[in-house]
Amino acid sequence: MTTAREIMTAAMHTVTEDQSLAEAATLMRDQGVGALPVLAADGSLRGIVTDRDLVVRGLAEGADPASTTVGSLAQGIVSTITPDEDVDRIIDTMGDQQIKRLPVLEDGRLVGMISESDLARNVSDDKVAHFVQMVYGRG
Repeated sequence: MTTAREIMTAAMHTVTEDQSLAEAATLMRDQGVGALPVLAADGSLRGIVTDRDLVVRGLAEGADPASTTVGSLAQGIVSTITPDEDVDRIIDTMGDQQIKRLPVLEDGRLVGMISESDLARNVSDDKVAHFVQMVYGRG
């Protein structure tokens, strides 16, 4: 049985909810990522902010990138999983929620993230096809 711990990306970049959109955009550019987990001051997960959030919900709405915080744009977390969760449950959760990134929490702390690319690299082609159908195959 393949688990979240085996396929998750543990070395991830994060931002705190009080960091600016400009800081988040710079980190995304420098690290080559399109989404960042957003943490509260106490280290708890508050949400996820994507490059699309920065552009569509931030810049296009007139937000000042230097003073607007990522916490104001972060998408709340719909689902999380534990490191011991089975890959079939992971795929079902991501597919049912139609999400491309799934935070992995252990004892309330972010320990990893599972993305589409993690699935593509680590699970069978038929499971990836099932995920793609669930997320992209709906009208």
